[in-house]
Amino acid sequence: MKITIIGAGIGGITTAIALEKKGFNVEIFESFSKMKRIGAGIVLANNAMQVYRRLNLTDEIHKKSNHISRLNIVDEQLDILSQVKLEGFEKRFDAHYRSIHRGDLQELLIKNLTSTKLHFGKKLKNIIERENDIQVFFEDGTSHHTDVLIGADGINSVVRNHLFPKTSIRNAKQVCWRGITRVSIPTRFLKELNESWGNGRRFGIVPLVDNEVYWFALTNYKNDFRKEFSIEDLPHLFQSFHPIVQQILASTSKENIITNEINDLKPFAPWHHNKICLIGDAAHATTPNMGQGACQAIEDALALSICLEKENTPEEAFLSFQKLRTKKANGIISQSWQVGKLAQLENGFVRKSRNFFMKLVPASIGEKQSAKILELDY
Repeated sequence: MKITIIGAGIGGITTAIALEKKGFNVEIFESFSKMKRIGAGIVLANNAMQVYRRLNLTDEIHKKSNHISRLNIVDEQLDILSQVKLEGFEKRFDAHYRSIHRGDLQELLIKNLTSTKLHFGKKLKNIIERENDIQVFFEDGTSHHTDVLIGADGINSVVRNHLFPKTSIRNAKQVCWRGITRVSIPTRFLKELNESWGNGRRFGIVPLVDNEVYWFALTNYKNDFRKEFSIEDLPHLFQSFHPIVQQILASTSKENIITNEINDLKPFAPWHHNKICLIGDAAHATTPNMGQGACQAIEDALALSICLEKENTPEEAFLSFQKLRTKKANGIISQSWQVGKLAQLENGFVRKSRNFFMKLVPASIGEKQSAKILELDY
């Protein structure tokens, strides 16, 4: 059985590795002409690292990544509002949270493809489903035949649009800037992810390896973020935050800062039809507020490979995959959307009340919520 994956992002490549290990014949087609090393980092939560442990990639990832042992929600001056200590999860699941440059992770994953053919410059144009196979057509005029098609082509998925053209992308009315810089930060931050909540704004600090820091900044917008804000506004927007924020911004090359608006995909079902299935953001794109977007795609990779190996037909495998993954993935979409709205409150009184009550919430509650996300049930 020939399996074709559209999209060479983290989810698509991880899926190929998982399928390879189970003996499947896989090819990947990617729209970009080459793999771009974008200036962004990623946090591989404990659930994602459990997947990579099962794919025998842990040691290689550890060499390129930083160990995160605390997840902190803090105020503008970095005073803790909420904290999740991760040591218990590390022992329970035998996996660590790791922060890594996205480019390093993609390069590492590609190097671990053994038999999969990876084609660049192949932007999907059309799909024709036939009785015995599927034919995909690309904008460069070429085509490809396959038995099974996996859509790992992101929130604006061409594969999803072919299957389910009436799905809805939701706009959170937030803009996000992301960057990586080389800067010295206090030692106490080196094993922590700190997300600072201010007046309708957030700033995240994620230490990587070799004195690099991945950061992200968000603010609300009204109509058109392109007209309302620019990269040059960042120092002013975050002037009330801790001085380390200004230090990080000042040390970052502006041409390497990425700007995106925050969207998600309104939950829908099913994610599959006949011998075509969606994974990752193509199926269940979430806002980044819980750091689970890529992690859920990584979970999909392992779950789908297990289902395809276990079931007799792709159709049966996709049905099992949907049952296995829908509740958790859609729950994260909903929870992440709510966290985003809570984090970006603008009313001063409401924000003070939020901060006050966050400090009162027992740590055990946050740990129970995290456990539901981090545990794999397959």
